[in-house]
Amino acid sequence: MSRAFEEIDHQSTALGDISLRRRLEPTLQVDVYEVKLGDEFLMSSLFTATEEAVAHLGRTALTGTELDVVVGGLGLGHTAKAALDDDRVARLQVIEALPPVSGWHRDHRVPLGAELTADHRCTLIEGDFFAMIDEGIEDSEDGPMSFDAILVDIDHTPHHLLDPGHAHFYGPLGFDRVRAQLRPAGVFALWSDDPPDTEFLALMEDSFSGVVGHVVEFANFYTGGVSACTVYVATR
Repeated sequence: MSRAFEEIDHQSTALGDISLRRRLEPTLQVDVYEVKLGDEFLMSSLFTATEEAVAHLGRTALTGTELDVVVGGLGLGHTAKAALDDDRVARLQVIEALPPVSGWHRDHRVPLGAELTADHRCTLIEGDFFAMIDEGIEDSEDGPMSFDAILVDIDHTPHHLLDPGHAHFYGPLGFDRVRAQLRPAGVFALWSDDPPDTEFLALMEDSFSGVVGHVVEFANFYTGGVSACTVYVATR
């Protein structure tokens, strides 16, 4: 049986101190991995349905094979794992701004680390996703390359940001840069911890077609009820 609590790692980053913790959930008798940035909880392995839904809903909207996918935000790896569960995905690039998070996966200190780093289709990239969107995620001789899907799970919501510098992404400038790097019929999926926002949907519709705010519900062990988040899915 695991020890009741262990801080696996604690490091300083540009966004503040980040820590990886493992604790035994006494009622369920399972190990729970948690990530905190400063005093905020970023993610928990006890609740992964919403992270997985970003990939599930995004890939469901895609047609074709040999898909080339980008994930913004690695976290505990559940969005990346859900993307790789689709055999059509031929290449997955996962962009993570905080080096400790990528390191936890490469050193197999989190449950999905070994699986993600062993999959030849998956590449972990340390970088600022928002800056890379602005500049072009990947260049070729003919200019910025395009992708079948760009899946994003970084900020809490489009209004509750980990860094104020991300704000421009959640508007016409950022959406146009995403659209420019999607192939025809490509998909942009975005996670938010808030209910669907009518004004935000309208902003997305200026740059994309077929925009839907999917409500994703999941059982909440702590409240004994149901919690929910939103995954926005838009098509070029």
